[in-house]
Amino acid sequence: MHSTHHHSRRTARPLLTLALTALPALALSPAAHATELADGIDVGASYTGESAWNVHGGQDTGGAYAGQFYAGADFDLDKLTGWQGATVHLKLSSRHGDNLSVDELGNTTSVQEIYGGQGQRLANLTLEQHFLGDRLIVEAGRTVANIHFLGSQLCNYFQLNAACGNPTFVFHTSSFTWWPVSSWGGHALAWLTPTIYAHVGAYEVNPKQAQDGEHGLSWSTHDATGVVTPFAVGYKTTAASARLPTMFEVGGWYDASDYQDPLLDANRTPAALSGNDYATRSGGRSGWFVRFEQQLTRPDASGDRGLTVFGNVLGPGRGALQEDWFFDVGFVQKGTFASRPHDTVGFVYTQQRYSDEALENLRLSRAASGGSGTPHASQPMMELSYGIQVTPALRVQPNVIYDIHPDQFGDPSRTRNLPNAWVVGLRVDLQLTDALAAGVREAIGAGR
Repeated sequence: MHSTHHHSRRTARPLLTLALTALPALALSPAAHATELADGIDVGASYTGESAWNVHGGQDTGGAYAGQFYAGADFDLDKLTGWQGATVHLKLSSRHGDNLSVDELGNTTSVQEIYGGQGQRLANLTLEQHFLGDRLIVEAGRTVANIHFLGSQLCNYFQLNAACGNPTFVFHTSSFTWWPVSSWGGHALAWLTPTIYAHVGAYEVNPKQAQDGEHGLSWSTHDATGVVTPFAVGYKTTAASARLPTMFEVGGWYDASDYQDPLLDANRTPAALSGNDYATRSGGRSGWFVRFEQQLTRPDASGDRGLTVFGNVLGPGRGALQEDWFFDVGFVQKGTFASRPHDTVGFVYTQQRYSDEALENLRLSRAASGGSGTPHASQPMMELSYGIQVTPALRVQPNVIYDIHPDQFGDPSRTRNLPNAWVVGLRVDLQLTDALAAGVREAIGAGR
């Protein structure tokens, strides 16, 4: 997940190739007319840019910028071909920029959640099928785990990667697949009652897909190292079914893929002492989570203004892991003043606690480089943001992030602790859906 500048100079061919992957979804009935085509294709597009400046503490002062252009389409096969309950989802991502955490901050938890999987990629190409009157939903194809599990719309109001797009613990302790690095996978969601559901998925773990130069178009499983299987049961109400919507969920995951031991080599000697490679373990990692979201106020039943609180707790199951536990808690207030009904205020506090094995490895690595002592056992991070809805399409969100005890996993040989860091950020979200939809309608009309 490191920055690559050379991708931006090679965009035309990969983007053309990505666009061609949409063709199977357009194999429509000859009887389909332009109006039916337009009604059956729901497009979306956006650009998100995240600037971050380390103004005090950390490894060095300085700034970084990361951005993502997103375009996607949902093809309703019922309207387009008469295939009831079926939809094809196509999502493309183009990411660019730098990572402040690597370049200046000196930790491994990014303060730009949009960074990672740089370049142009096919992020999702799946077929979704509804059964039993929409009580069972199955989706499979080229996809990622973190858009189906442990995600939240509240992440739109933050920039800190510790909490968003998903709690960072799951990525530090498993091979949970993440946007936009797609691989084979799928999930099934069953609504047991109108408010209670069960959810399970399975996703190929293929580290090669995250490498520079990959675009999500190599679909071989030759380099796969295993499968990660998330699962959850939950209770959920919506703004349409309850005055104050609620979500409560418990679940976990089992990761059967290979992974690196955080301390030992193949001879069960600390690798920092022996100089050998860290041992490769064969699967067996697991973890659990509990999370909730609760809207507390809603002054207007026809809108979504109000205060929502949320929290996540994640812990280990089995396996040699880098972290022992993680939690976050926060709130989002939608509608800050009577004159600013679409502005938001958000705050989140996160804390990750490292395992004894991971801390011993850091202590030994530091000692081998001439340092002494053990790095801090946990890393609290927090963010305060204010979102300004400038126009219906443009949202600007300044934020302040405080990182206490920046971790040392990116540079185990560092001989001293880094000072706490203050980061000033700016997130910009530009919705481009209307422009893309107009282009699609024009193209369909021209083809009549």
